[in-house]
Amino acid sequence: MSSAVKLIRNSRLTSAVDYAYAAVVDAPARSLWLAGACPLDAEGRTVAVGDYEGQAHQVMRNLITTLEDAGAGLTDIARTTVYVASADRADLVAVWNVYREYMGEHDAPSTLLGVSVLGYDDQLVEVEAVAVLP
Repeated sequence: MSSAVKLIRNSRLTSAVDYAYAAVVDAPARSLWLAGACPLDAEGRTVAVGDYEGQAHQVMRNLITTLEDAGAGLTDIARTTVYVASADRADLVAVWNVYREYMGEHDAPSTLLGVSVLGYDDQLVEVEAVAVLP
């Protein structure tokens, strides 16, 4: 691993995952590449089983927590990808509405995708992001 990369782990999020929650790379600007934020609680359990909006709220709270540990916030996000385990557009829109509620006027470029399955048991929502730090 390059010495220019600092992996960010977070004691406020579950340690039951086998990856760092983010990485900071110092270059002309500092970039922060976040692993997909999942609807997991601090013990690694999927929250709001069967509830797209409930999981979207947990995902965004976890995303904010990871950003905070790197000294960033939602307004530092440069790009996101929002994954929803559904083929029903209404489910995608419900998740997107929660996502937009958190992002406020910071409408960073994003992709919204319906996928067949996500990695954790009962997981319906995931958001990955890239941020640029001042």
